[in-house]
Amino acid sequence: MTDSEEEDARQELLRLMQEHRDLDSAINALEAMPIRDRLQIQRLKKRKLALKDSMSYLQDLLTPDIIA
Repeated sequence: MTDSEEEDARQELLRLMQEHRDLDSAINALEAMPIRDRLQIQRLKKRKLALKDSMSYLQDLLTPDIIA
């Protein structure tokens, strides 16, 4: 992986992490409402899981393999 590709991956990881935090806040706000939109909450949670998968993939790319 070139330095440019690594920097792009790091920037994308930071963007995904911010979106993940934003979704967490949105989910908490929706769950705190007296009348909850369960479908919307479910969609946000699904998106949050997809973001977590993408973040894990990028973290794996950026973490060097250590051969023991």
